[in-house]
Amino acid sequence: MPSELSIIEGQYLKDILAQPRALDDTLENLENGKALQGLAARIRGGRFKNIVLTGMGSSFHALHPLQNELIKLGLATTMVETSELVYYKSRLFDSKNILIAVSQSGQSVEMVRLLKMNRGKAPLIAVTNTKDSPLANYADAQLVTRAGSEFSVSCKTYVSALMALQWLAQVIASRDLRRSRKELQPASRFVSEYLLHWRAYTEELAALLKPSLNLFYVGRGNSLAAVGTAALTTKESSHFAAEGLSSAAFRHGPLEMLCPQTFVFVFGGDRRTRELNASLLKDIRAHGGKAELIIEHSRCRACALPAAPPALSPILEILPVQMITLALAALSGREAGRFDFATKITTKE
Repeated sequence: MPSELSIIEGQYLKDILAQPRALDDTLENLENGKALQGLAARIRGGRFKNIVLTGMGSSFHALHPLQNELIKLGLATTMVETSELVYYKSRLFDSKNILIAVSQSGQSVEMVRLLKMNRGKAPLIAVTNTKDSPLANYADAQLVTRAGSEFSVSCKTYVSALMALQWLAQVIASRDLRRSRKELQPASRFVSEYLLHWRAYTEELAALLKPSLNLFYVGRGNSLAAVGTAALTTKESSHFAAEGLSSAAFRHGPLEMLCPQTFVFVFGGDRRTRELNASLLKDIRAHGGKAELIIEHSRCRACALPAAPPALSPILEILPVQMITLALAALSGREAGRFDFATKITTKE
């Protein structure tokens, strides 16, 4: 196996290993300007009928934790892919609503269409990695991540967006931002410590996954961010078919696919539903499937998350997935993360 790893040591791996720096740079530059403060105050004051969260791909999946936080605050929130928003839910472009849009490039075809359709209607808060993009220039307020350029599959831009969205949640909730910054600061250290062992983790996962034909990622709550992004990045980076869905949804049909060639990664997630996820893992194994729990102290070293504060979990949960994508690419003999047909910025609907 060690000799096979050379094929995955390309730019995608370099981007994965650059995630700690991206997190540090992003956190250092996150601000709470007057425009953002004003919109946050209006949100808290109930001035908007609905908060519409939108994005595409991993940018869309990254919105799950923010949606949960806003609902905890008692705020009406709708999460919808930008492609669906512009064609089927355009009534949401209304001055009574506010949009929170996430796009790494800020110039994907769906986001550009959104900007045209929403002109003069709903206020918009942007989260983007490109400060001079159409999205950033159009937005009423913006948070710009500092992940730098990225080769292909979203990794450092994804974790940076999660950090910016966590910051945005704190701003909207009017929490002490000095304390929030302090709570987010250890993220890069935890990520760095995990990534030190990327070779060993990749080898371990390759041995576990070698006979697999069917791959699932399941979880609940904030873990849905990792679940959705995991399935997407696995397909993008290794050309291996994977499905991501909630733990509960897995019992509604996909359970029938369990066999020795089916592998399910279960995210332990929030303590409120951790027992339910653990029970699912037990049932998968009992019915002949293979499964590992992505959680602190997992029996699989690559799936063992750092013991970190819950606020950092969405960032840390994607790390084992990245190792899985490297392992699958090595097993298939292809360079991880190299696109054959896709492009970094989607310009065609």
